[in-house]
Amino acid sequence: MNNQVNGIHHVTAIAGDPVKNLSFYAGVLGLRFVKKTVNFDDPFTYHFYFGDATGRPGTLMTFFPWTSEARRGSPGSGQITGFTFSVPPGSIPFWSDRLRRSGIRDVSEESLFGEKTLTASDPDGFRVTLTGARNDSRSFAGTQDDIPPEYAIRGMHSVTLTESDPRATVEFLTGPLGFRLLGEEQRRLRFLAGNSETDTFVDVVPAPQLPRGTMGVGITHHVAFRTPDDATQRKIRSFLETSGRSVTPIIDRTYFRSIYFNEPGGVICEIATDGPGFLIDETPGNLGTSLKLPPQFESYRKDIEEVLPPVTAPRAVHR
Repeated sequence: MNNQVNGIHHVTAIAGDPVKNLSFYAGVLGLRFVKKTVNFDDPFTYHFYFGDATGRPGTLMTFFPWTSEARRGSPGSGQITGFTFSVPPGSIPFWSDRLRRSGIRDVSEESLFGEKTLTASDPDGFRVTLTGARNDSRSFAGTQDDIPPEYAIRGMHSVTLTESDPRATVEFLTGPLGFRLLGEEQRRLRFLAGNSETDTFVDVVPAPQLPRGTMGVGITHHVAFRTPDDATQRKIRSFLETSGRSVTPIIDRTYFRSIYFNEPGGVICEIATDGPGFLIDETPGNLGTSLKLPPQFESYRKDIEEVLPPVTAPRAVHR
């Protein structure tokens, strides 16, 4: 079973105002607005995908933007309480200055597992971390002309799981998912998330004092891990079932196929195929420019477009 999960595919969170969300991740962070679609389980809600120039797996951060008035979630145990982007090691001063010039005041810096990190809050209160990752050879993901390529975000680096009792989670990560424990620092356990060309990680933090978290705006919904093809995904699904996990059927998400399950601590996890990818219905130059609906919702397009607020990505330079 080892090495069949190849790191992080994407991370999905629940945002508030879609315009503010788009402005921060495409404008401030300079990620490509890869796809404007809807939540396939709630088609009157957007689903935004941000990533590199073509939305390669491992570069993707996605959001369900609700509204600014939507209920907020409560952070707690059994949740993903942090997500981190990989940036070049020497770029932290650039990002610190850029975030502060963008009006973000709660910018903090530290060192974790030998890498410099920078953390700040996005418009919904997510604590977004940038890590100067040593072992990341991916080309830049930035699209804004005021972000030099040598400083641009490369993709996802890690997620943090906060658990009331992490023991079962640790056994699950190192067992059925085949992750490898790399070390511990500041009561944080770090696991290498599978095997791929770029290291991505899952951190586990014990928090026995915290109540269980609830979903809503400001909460990360799930983490998806990569698998290269359908055959491997079916093997993983079968293995998870025999390991005692309740797993969904394989679900077609148009741009990849997915299965979902909860790890023992309660965090929602997904296994997503690398393909077919985001170029099946838009050209590279037009990614994210029009609302894309899966076939089952095309007949409702007019109704959906009347409900969803209009959004336009900040001007991008496609290098």
